[in-house]
Amino acid sequence: MKQANTLPSREVPAGTATETAIVSTADDDVVAVPLRHPWRWVVAAALALGLVALFSSLWSNPNIDHSTINNYLFHPRILGGIGLTLVLTVVSMLVSTLLGVLLAVMRLSKNPVMNAFAWLYVWVFRGTPLLIQIVFWGYLGLLYSQISLGVPFTDFTVFSVDTNALVPAFTAGLLAMTLNQAAYSAEIIRGGLLSVDTGQHEAAYSLGMSPAFALFRVVLPQAMRVIIPPMGNETISMLKNTSLLSVIAVLELYTVATQISSQNLRQVELLVVVSCWYLFLTTVLSVPQYYLERHYGRGNARQQAPTPLGRMLSALRKGKPHAESKGLQP
Repeated sequence: MKQANTLPSREVPAGTATETAIVSTADDDVVAVPLRHPWRWVVAAALALGLVALFSSLWSNPNIDHSTINNYLFHPRILGGIGLTLVLTVVSMLVSTLLGVLLAVMRLSKNPVMNAFAWLYVWVFRGTPLLIQIVFWGYLGLLYSQISLGVPFTDFTVFSVDTNALVPAFTAGLLAMTLNQAAYSAEIIRGGLLSVDTGQHEAAYSLGMSPAFALFRVVLPQAMRVIIPPMGNETISMLKNTSLLSVIAVLELYTVATQISSQNLRQVELLVVVSCWYLFLTTVLSVPQYYLERHYGRGNARQQAPTPLGRMLSALRKGKPHAESKGLQP
């Protein structure tokens, strides 16, 4: 009579995907039977039911005019506001990231003047609310009626221009968003640079690399693994913070929706339209962040988890032979 072999089992933390129960059979085969978790399905079903009930109550609310939502979801004025919102977000993030790299390098510099200037910049722009900065730049003409360039402490002037003409509402909003974000980007980038081991700097210098070359070719690529996740969050926050520019009448998405709702008195319906677009845009911005994290995190894991598209294709490939074996179409 053949005796069943038993294998030593190791404990697996509860709740992990690798939980299995090991069963020995008479033919010496070991069958791994997944443990059941019925309460997970109960909680998931309760949450799904609650969400369905919530959205159903909102959609069936008689105080919401669904025709207004349908009419303005793709209205030309709304689409124009979306375009301006995206322009503000992209330009502000690009310029603020460049400024952030410069400020981060200055913060890490041994030059006391550069270090002090970068620290003062971060202290001022990170220590005051963004809304106040937007209002300040929007009403800069009240502080300086003319912006001129000339020799200080003399009457000699090269040129002079009206402040409101040089800094309109769009430019004021762009300046406020960019300069404010540069302070946060500088701290994120500085943290990423500090996360790289000092041995990387020493190895680069031993190969004859200059500090600037070593920074951009050795240190910064390794720091991107730490920088990308918070910078992605800051990009999404930047997209939503453009709604604050309504205080200086920049015609971004929320400002346009507010102007429309003040005419037709459908505030809730226009807020629904705005919320739908913000959700869509933030979802779109999350996609490149995900792939950038995978790209710069390649050396941190032996094997990266498959992408959602890869999991979908894998599931289709696994289901195809099973369907064909039953004579079904894949």
